[in-house]
Amino acid sequence: MAAAITGGFSLRSDSSCASLSSSSSFFFGRFLRRPPPSVSAASASSPPARIASAGYHITCRSSAHDASYTSSSHKREGLKDFIHISDFDKETIMKILQKASEVKALLKLGDRSFQPFKGKTMSMIFTKPSMRTRVSFEAGFSLLGGHAVYLGPDDIQMGKREETRDVARVLSRYNDIIMARVFAHQDILDLGRYASVPVVNGLTDYNHPCQIMADALTLIEHIGQLEGAKVVYVGDGNNIVHSWLLLASVVPLHFVCACPKGFEPDEKTVEKARNAGISKIDITDNPKEAVKGADVVYSDVWASMGQKDEAAFRMQKFQGFQVDEALMELAGPKAYFMHCLPAERGVEVTDGVVEAPNSIVFPQAENRMHAQNAIMLHLFGF
Repeated sequence: MAAAITGGFSLRSDSSCASLSSSSSFFFGRFLRRPPPSVSAASASSPPARIASAGYHITCRSSAHDASYTSSSHKREGLKDFIHISDFDKETIMKILQKASEVKALLKLGDRSFQPFKGKTMSMIFTKPSMRTRVSFEAGFSLLGGHAVYLGPDDIQMGKREETRDVARVLSRYNDIIMARVFAHQDILDLGRYASVPVVNGLTDYNHPCQIMADALTLIEHIGQLEGAKVVYVGDGNNIVHSWLLLASVVPLHFVCACPKGFEPDEKTVEKARNAGISKIDITDNPKEAVKGADVVYSDVWASMGQKDEAAFRMQKFQGFQVDEALMELAGPKAYFMHCLPAERGVEVTDGVVEAPNSIVFPQAENRMHAQNAIMLHLFGF
């Protein structure tokens, strides 16, 4: 777990100086009028962080965000958008995950007095529909006091009825933040370039950073750490794989992608992860060897949205890459199963694996909301 979050906040005790542990509260004191109830009320499946006790005063310094476009190849303080995980350094990623853990703990207690998004609005652009992305963003933003506006494929027709750069500049004048789930990766880059407010990548055909941040939070909760974990992805070398590779270029992992020949992830992204010299990266077409000793076995649909016309072809090519009970046995008794959902049970994964005790797909889905809340808190300077 990352160290306690201190960026932009200072903590002192009336009696003596005190430091927060890695699982302590970081800025709730600004919003809470009384100490929260016992943490024992929170969910047992993912133990909440300890909340700071009475007697502390937390002050917040506002931080201005640079509204200029920043290339994804550069890491710097004040980065406006969340488009690629690798845009951020390890310390920042771990701080965001720490925020996610702590805000999740507060929500689990049922306390709704923490309202950092009060008075803020978010536009959610969907050219690619999704249950989890819409509900997790909308519910999460609302729980922290904000208001989200859903813009479906027919509401904007971005790039057809109206140019992306115009959409970005107009919505920036109405909203405090923009989230977009789109097909073409260039669309999210253009939104980030022309918007004067933060832009969050809700998914593109190239990557899915919010999902992998939720996955990282889930991994920390269940195996106790992110660094050094062995994550074995079995299936298509798609946008999920690209985001894991980008995370592995920042945080040390052992990441393995087991995929059929011809369905490997983007070569430049694999090269980026390997050249970072931080993580061990393996690309193989042997899932049985790949899963041995895994902390997590991860799967996704073989034909993503926009590829359904290839479903029959892919079904044939992906024979031997289904995550079933036998493959999980090879992984070992301590291996968890993860899936970003929706799952096609009986195709890329069996029903028995999804419903097994070591399946953490539903805590993983829940953590989309908490990870995204933390991402937006970071972008707003909290």
